[in-house]
Amino acid sequence: MAYNLKRELNKPERLAGGHRLCAGCGAGIAVRGVLRALEEGDKAVIGNATGCLEVSTFNYPNTAYYDSYIHTAFENAGATLSGVEAAYNVLKKKGKVKETYKFITFGGDGGTYDIGLQSLSGAMERGHDMVYVCYDNEAYMNTGIQRASSTPRFADATTSPAGTEIPGKVQNKKNLTEIMAAHNIPYVAQTTFLGDFRDLHNKAHKAIYTEGPCFLNVLAPCPRGWRYEAADLPEICRLAVDTCVWPLYEIENGVWRLTYEPRRKLPVEEFLSRQGRFRHMFQRGNEWMIRETQDYVDQQWEKLLKKCE
Repeated sequence: MAYNLKRELNKPERLAGGHRLCAGCGAGIAVRGVLRALEEGDKAVIGNATGCLEVSTFNYPNTAYYDSYIHTAFENAGATLSGVEAAYNVLKKKGKVKETYKFITFGGDGGTYDIGLQSLSGAMERGHDMVYVCYDNEAYMNTGIQRASSTPRFADATTSPAGTEIPGKVQNKKNLTEIMAAHNIPYVAQTTFLGDFRDLHNKAHKAIYTEGPCFLNVLAPCPRGWRYEAADLPEICRLAVDTCVWPLYEIENGVWRLTYEPRRKLPVEEFLSRQGRFRHMFQRGNEWMIRETQDYVDQQWEKLLKKCE
């Protein structure tokens, strides 16, 4: 069925309003966008690793989810939901469960790139029919904006502060999307919030209704950690894509495909300059940081284009 924004917006909500996520936070938009890709009438079990999303949408005994919900520890979202999926298959085989369920778990970059990588990798390798969604805000935002392996080079974080000793984080961002693709699972995709949400919706729908383990990496900016005004969220996402800092692509059964190519590839300054975490890069004498960031983005973009040929 072709994507229709009006039809999708008229679907019943699966994440209730009134949660405690910050204004301008990308996590809630990611969750709503993914869950909206479920067909009406379909049931789901939602998993959620500890993090910003969990503490803001779950206050025992209440949750903001209309579907079944499980809060997991930081490190075991993949293991928990894969266990639920396995138990469901046994119960269905015995005739104790009649309904069809989908299994979707959410984790921030700290609980996905770092602490939860082992359980995520295990769930993908074992072949569970589930979707793991990383809402990537590029740091440990829930506990004080500490750097993570998802934090980009030169970003100012509380454990990689930009100053006279170091220029922010000194390592490049881990490419988790490609790591997941190396698991040879049926579907892997990278997306964010762009325009009419078509890219996010189509990839979420494909992941949910593709049999087997699937992974979505969603760039979900954080106004506190990235230091931008709440209203600038859509523009920040657009600039991430149009500078090719965060390319949109998918890997379906081993075939790489770009889902969006900028008409004009913008310089990285346009993305960096809108965020306080990169402010030091524009000080006199730090021009080399912008040059090296541009060189790195260009190299990664050319590598991706070759894979998508």
